[in-house]
Amino acid sequence: MAEGKELKDLQERLAELRSQELKKIDIGRDSDDKKEDKLMEKASKAGQKPVIAVDKEIGKIAESPSGPVGLDIGTSFVVAAENERNHIHTVKQLNAFFTIPKSKFAKSILLKNEILFFEQDNYFYIFGFSADNFAHMFNTSTKRSINSGILSNDEKDAITVVQAVILSLINRPKNLGETLCFAIPGEPLKGKGSVVYHESVIKRFLGSMGYAPITINEAMAVVLSELSKDDYTGIGISMGGGMCNICLSYLSFPVITYSIQFAGDYIDSMAGLSVNEPATKIKSIKEEQLDLLKDPKDRILTALHVFYEDLIIKLLDSLQRVLFSSDQIPMVSKPIPIVLSGGTSMPRGLKERFERTLKRYKLPVEISEVRMSEDPLNAVAKGALLMAMTEMK
Repeated sequence: MAEGKELKDLQERLAELRSQELKKIDIGRDSDDKKEDKLMEKASKAGQKPVIAVDKEIGKIAESPSGPVGLDIGTSFVVAAENERNHIHTVKQLNAFFTIPKSKFAKSILLKNEILFFEQDNYFYIFGFSADNFAHMFNTSTKRSINSGILSNDEKDAITVVQAVILSLINRPKNLGETLCFAIPGEPLKGKGSVVYHESVIKRFLGSMGYAPITINEAMAVVLSELSKDDYTGIGISMGGGMCNICLSYLSFPVITYSIQFAGDYIDSMAGLSVNEPATKIKSIKEEQLDLLKDPKDRILTALHVFYEDLIIKLLDSLQRVLFSSDQIPMVSKPIPIVLSGGTSMPRGLKERFERTLKRYKLPVEISEVRMSEDPLNAVAKGALLMAMTEMK
C-alpha cells in the first residue's frame, strides 16, 4: 500500500512539473510566436481589404510612410502599396525616362510645369508619366531602366532612374528601420542579366533611405495576394512587360520559382515586326482594342492574337518542363488553382485562351481552375505589402 501511495505521489509530482514546463513554454510563446500570430492575423485581414489604386500625379510630393510598404518594381511600372484603415492604397508611376539637352530655358519650363526630372551630364532626365508625354510630343519612344524584368545593362543611368522613380512614390519612412518588401523576379530560364545584381543594388538603395528591405519572389507575391482561401497553395503567374514569373506554392512555401523573359514587350515587338508597325502603336492597340474572344478584324489584331497564343505556349511549355524535371513537387490531396495577374493578362479573353491551351498539357499536379487576379496591376505590390506586414520588427 505504501509503495502504491509513493508511486501515485511521484506521478502527481511529475504531472505538476510537466504543467510548469508547459506554462514556461507558453510564456515564451507569448513574447515570440504569439506576436508572429498577431502579425499574420493582421496581414490576413489586410488581404481582405479593397485596393484603391491611383496614378502618381504630376507635381504631388511623395509622402513618408508610417507603416510597412510593398513595392513592385516592374519593367513598365513601379507600384507602392500601404495598409490604410479601410483599404490598401497603391500608387503607380511609369518606369520610363526621356532625355533632352540641358538649357536654362528648358529648365524653367520643366520647373514651371512641375515635371519630374533630374540633371545628369549635359541632359535633363525626365521620368515617370511626364516622360511619356514628352515622347509623344517628339513622336518617339521612352527609354526604360528595367529590361526584361531586371536592371537594364544597356542604359548606364538605369540605377539612377529607378531610384528617382521610387523616390517619386515614397520618401524616407517616418520611423527608421520600417519594413519594406520589394518583389524580385525568379531566375530566368536561358535568360540574360543577373537577378542577384538587380536585388542587391535596389536593396542597398532602400536601406540608405532608412528602410529595412526584404524581398519576395514576384509570383509568390501574387499567391499571397490571391490564394488565401486556398491556404496559399497553387500556381501564381505574373505576366508583366518584360517577363512572366511563375511560382508553385504549397501552404505559403514557394516550392518552385522561375521566370521566362517573354511577356508584353515580346508580343508588342514581334507583332510590330510582323506587320511593319512600331511597337508603341501595337501596344496602344493591344491595350485599347484587343479582345481575344473575338476573331481579329485586321492584320494588327491578327498579329496580336498570334503572339498572345505564342506567349501562352511558351509559358505552358516551360511550366510542364520545369515541374516534370523537379523532385520537389509536393503531394497535394486535391487539385490546385492557377491565378493570372500582371498587365499582359488584362486583355479580355486571356483567361479563356489560357484554359483552352492548358488542356493540351499534362502536368504532375492536377489543376482545379484558372482564375484572374482581382486586381492584375496591383496584385504583386499587395502581396509584397502583406509579406512586409508579417515581417515587422
